[in-house]
Amino acid sequence: MPTDDYFANDPRTNLERMLAGDLYIADDPEIARRLQRAMRLAARYQAVYPENPAEARPILTELLASVGEGAEVRPPLYVDYGSNISIGARTFVNYNLTALDVARITIGEDCQIGPNVQLLTPTHPVEPQPRRDKLEAALPITIGDNVWLGGGVIVCPGVTIGDNSVIGAGAVVTKDVPANVVAVGNPARPVRTI
Repeated sequence: MPTDDYFANDPRTNLERMLAGDLYIADDPEIARRLQRAMRLAARYQAVYPENPAEARPILTELLASVGEGAEVRPPLYVDYGSNISIGARTFVNYNLTALDVARITIGEDCQIGPNVQLLTPTHPVEPQPRRDKLEAALPITIGDNVWLGGGVIVCPGVTIGDNSVIGAGAVVTKDVPANVVAVGNPARPVRTI
């Protein structure tokens, strides 16, 4: 099917569709500009941080939607746009966070994010033809306050993790996790309350 047929009655740009959480195709020049901006800022942040974390902080605040007081993000940091990511006060993000923020990613206060964590908002159609036609969408991710994501955790699109919960290293979180639990495995399942 020609890609124009998907949006025949929709006058919005692909960027507008993306921001609304609807299906879109990432061929919008403004989407490309925003991706390039994020890559440039993330690369500058990574270059400056090792020599002077205080000088790197303004780069991080320019890249992300918001960074709370006392939050620390160790580079490298990989994002799609950065502008859809909020990190709460006193949160610590270890090396190599991949946060694909096609939709909103909210990380609460006092969180611990282990190395190599992936927060993945993008979704793609299961049906072969729309996927071949490059349609995509996204669902937001919300991480509550005082959450600990162990190293290598993957959080899938649309997931909310409740306050105080701990996600064990290497877990793949495909569904919401309530507050005050320890969840482990693939798919992650609560194994005990805190």
